[in-house]
Amino acid sequence: MDQTMPYTTATLAADLRELGLSSGDVVLLHASLKSVGFTAGGTHAVVQAFLDVLGPDGTLVVPTHTPDNTDPAVWQHPPVPEAWWPVIREQTPGFDPARTPSRWMGALAEAVRTWPGARRSDHPQVSFAALGRHAADIVAEHVLDDALGERSPLGAVYRLDGKVLLLGCGHDSNTSLHLAECRQQQPPMMRTGSSVRRPDGTSHWVTWTEVDPDESDFTQLGEDFEATGAMRVGPVGGAVARLGRQRALVDFATGWMAEHRVGANESAAHS
Repeated sequence: MDQTMPYTTATLAADLRELGLSSGDVVLLHASLKSVGFTAGGTHAVVQAFLDVLGPDGTLVVPTHTPDNTDPAVWQHPPVPEAWWPVIREQTPGFDPARTPSRWMGALAEAVRTWPGARRSDHPQVSFAALGRHAADIVAEHVLDDALGERSPLGAVYRLDGKVLLLGCGHDSNTSLHLAECRQQQPPMMRTGSSVRRPDGTSHWVTWTEVDPDESDFTQLGEDFEATGAMRVGPVGGAVARLGRQRALVDFATGWMAEHRVGANESAAHS
């Protein structure tokens, strides 16, 4: 460790303000907590830094996805035997926004999800949690077949002219780019499913059709967007952070995909 002193809520808040985060902002955060470095108070202190900067009129949004509650037939990392599939579908506890932990989203997302006053959308695969003034509106309408589209929290952040902050991670983690996918004329579609909790506490497997997400070109897309100068890059603690307006990002990505995913779009149009 080459830090001379621990970071604190106050020093991280100063870094966030210098980067361009302001009181009253709506910000969708993707974070690698370990990239920040040692902070006095750990995860709690980092979340508090965001809340201090955003103030009572701001809103912090994080992904609280549950990729383990997906169809086991498509699992690759690792795959599971086909004989297991029906057992997983039938026995996985149904998604419950209040009970189901996120998976692989990081400690910061989990801290926000469980913070007093946080609200969480009820999508069984790609939920988001929000904390602050617009939290309830952002998570209110998250339908199964528009997982990352207009009626998802991503669409709500867009309508609120929110920002995206990548804290110690890259555009391959930038979920807002999926909103641009959903805006393509004929994006590839897929069938998927999850276990969902009924009001009486029992679980059942549901299936639906949605846009097939593809992050394979997100890094290049993000680099091209940054080349326009539309994102501010700077330190937050020991992490490299990237901050930009989500509308500008999604609008750029929508055009970029229309141009660069021609083959995929044409295939979909003729399928």
